[in-house]
Parts: sequence; C-alpha cells; structure tokens
Amino acid sequence: MSGTLESTPPFIHAENLTRRYGYKVALRQVSLAVPAGQFVALCGPNGAGKTTLVKVLATLLQPSAGRVTIAGLDIRRDARQVRAQIGLVSHASLLYEALTAKENLVFTGRLYGVANPAARAAELLAWLGLTPVADDPVRTFSRGMRQRLSIARALVHQPSLLLLDEPFTGLDQPATAILRDWLATWRAEGRTVLLATHDLETGLTLADRVLVLSRGRLVHDGTTAGVSATAFRAIYQEAVSAERVKQAP
Repeated sequence: MSGTLESTPPFIHAENLTRRYGYKVALRQVSLAVPAGQFVALCGPNGAGKTTLVKVLATLLQPSAGRVTIAGLDIRRDARQVRAQIGLVSHASLLYEALTAKENLVFTGRLYGVANPAARAAELLAWLGLTPVADDPVRTFSRGMRQRLSIARALVHQPSLLLLDEPFTGLDQPATAILRDWLATWRAEGRTVLLATHDLETGLTLADRVLVLSRGRLVHDGTTAGVSATAFRAIYQEAVSAERVKQAP
C-alpha cells in the first residue's frame, strides 16, 4: 500500500463506539475506518445494532462511549457540519405530511443552501417517477411513493456520504430497480455509501466491502471481491453464531 493511501484519513472513523439504552448495550466497542469513495454494506440479524450505528453516524444518537468522526469532523462537537455532509434514508420518512412532494424537496434544498432548489426538486422527482404527483400532499402517498420521496430528499444537497437503512423496504419493483441502478452508479463514481441491509445477497452485490454486526459487536469486516453468495452466507452464519455463543448467559 502506498504512503499516500496510508496518510489519507478515513472519511468515517469510529473508535470503540459504544451505545447503551439503559442496561441494554446496542453497540459494543465498534471500531472501523471507511475511506472516502467506498461502498460498504452493513449486515446482521434483527437487533444486531445496524439501525443504531446508522443513527449515531447521522448524529441522531449520541455515543455512550467512544469517538466518531466524519470527514474529520467530530459528530458531537461538529454535528451541524456533519449533517451537511450526509444524506439519510431511514425507517422514518423525515417528510412533512401536509406539504406536497415538490414543497418537501424545495424546503429541504433551502435548508441546505442549494442554489436552485426548485430545479433540483424537479430533477429528482422526474428521476424517481414522481413528477405526476409533484403537487400532491405527502399524506396521500402510498408507502412506496413515500420511500421514493425520502430517497429524493436525501439527495437534494448532493451529499458526500449516503446512509441507507433498509432503503428497499416498501419499494415497488420499478422503484427498486431505479434505486439499484443509482447505487451502482454511485459506486462507479466513487461516492461514499453505507447501506444497512438484512439482505445478504444485495449487500454482497452492491458493495465493495461488507461488515457484519452481531449483538452490537463487529464480527466480520471483509471485501466482497471474489466472494460468492454461498460463501458469504457461510461466513455470516459462523460469525453471528460465534458471537451469540460468546454472549450467552
């Protein structure tokens, strides 16, 4: 590895990240370094801590212990600047029900200082097939339409980092294909993406690197290159089972 690569600080850097909910430990001393331009899939069973990790990186939750930086910015001290770098698609839509699709995107664009928020909104609505409902209030939207608009909202300000927590949930087949194509394009362009998913094959197919969480601990961190779905499924099951045994009472 060249000295240039070694000297480049990671875009996402977590050191001994721990997050507790009362007596429950959701993340256990998670340490990771993600360079700029890498597409990372975050896999794990339900309750593994995937959503908690995404929320911490998005500055929606504070770490109980440890330190996290994004683009060199501390998520505690520099939360506002960190948020400007991030586009988030989560279980919550983060949309205003009473506003129209276009109004939601224009409002978000203004918050982020987008130069021409109306033009950016029109571009995203067209790309996601929402132009016919651009002037309809979000409260009238189906689950799939809301998810499409949530994706558009996350992209309004062209973020440096995209955090996706189960983004395919609720999408119809055409929207799923659009999102897959877009994620493949971002990977080809060298954008930084962290995708939390329970779908092992999707994570393996889309990402450069895959992380596995089990009971709040990072139990696998490896490249996707040359790894078949069958081989990864075996690696996943072994890593998850071993942690389950280790934490058994």
